[in-house]
Amino acid sequence: MTPSSPLEAWGLLPDEWKPLCTELGIPPYRATQILTGLYQNFAQSWQEITTLPKELRDILAAHILLQPLEVVTTQASEDHVTKLLLGCTDGERIETVLIPSKGRMTQCISTQVGCNFKCAFCASGQYGRVRNLTAGEIVGQVMAACALMRNAQQPSEQDTANQPGKKFELPRPGNIVVMGMGEPFDNYDNMIKALKILNHQKGINIGARHLTISTCGVIPGIQRLSDEGLQFELSVSLHAPTDELRNKLLPVNKRWPIAELIATCKQYFEKTNRLITFEYTLIKKLNDQPEHAAQLIQLLRQLPCKINLIPLSPVEGFDGERPDDRTSLSFLDTLIKAGFNTTLRKSRGKEVDAACGQLRLRTIKGE
Repeated sequence: MTPSSPLEAWGLLPDEWKPLCTELGIPPYRATQILTGLYQNFAQSWQEITTLPKELRDILAAHILLQPLEVVTTQASEDHVTKLLLGCTDGERIETVLIPSKGRMTQCISTQVGCNFKCAFCASGQYGRVRNLTAGEIVGQVMAACALMRNAQQPSEQDTANQPGKKFELPRPGNIVVMGMGEPFDNYDNMIKALKILNHQKGINIGARHLTISTCGVIPGIQRLSDEGLQFELSVSLHAPTDELRNKLLPVNKRWPIAELIATCKQYFEKTNRLITFEYTLIKKLNDQPEHAAQLIQLLRQLPCKINLIPLSPVEGFDGERPDDRTSLSFLDTLIKAGFNTTLRKSRGKEVDAACGQLRLRTIKGE
């Protein structure tokens, strides 16, 4: 699938359906039935939306693509994290991850096939960016998760018999983090459109504050998002408190160095009044020492924010190591005592090629 492909059902905003129906000679009121079929019943083809007459389903099938991403491979860890390798219609493959916690499912989704930013410990960028995902392919990852969750939690015949008339809501992710393959702000328009579809009450209806965009520090994207008037959460991958170290880990820093990035983040907060979360991957003896914590405190001391510490997930091609628990907890304690809202992410999904792009990378290499 390429940007010049036919219209994709999952790539259309709910408000686009009525005018499109009129254009296709379909009564506009049918748009409501279409949206119900797509986002409440999780239809995987037009023929499944039986509230529409067959002739209208055939018209839609002829003009608008409704085709789920192929589930190529599924990996599940002991702690119930599930990674899916999904196939697009042009044969390219992307990853999405489902992370259950406290009765809610968080899904990490991708925005590109590969990535051009080549962060040191990210497998996504090892072969560069192949192409951007369409809005429909981004939403399609969530629809693939909905289908998987539906199949896993379908109410039994006994449940429906014992509770006649009860509406069993189909499960869907409660949180979405745009933190998978690709740099979201490098595919800004498709990414934002997809999140608007996921957020819309007639779409998947995920609350704006449960939708998080993660960037490696693309300043024009941060500036543009600040003007959108949206309530989406923003996360910035920092990973180092100095330019010298960050240049080694994130080449994007050579274009937009730390001082410029932090200034932009301050402007974002002043304009939106929304806290940014800074992601900081802890790497043994490289950025996890007391002096690094002190430098990080100095860097962020005048910016209201959250800090999320992430012990490194080993990645082929990067020789950094995960710090021991004592070092990670000491780093956490230093930041908390300095007054920062800081969390230490619990390691999840170690058995499922946890770092972004690793499952796709293995398939490219034929492993």
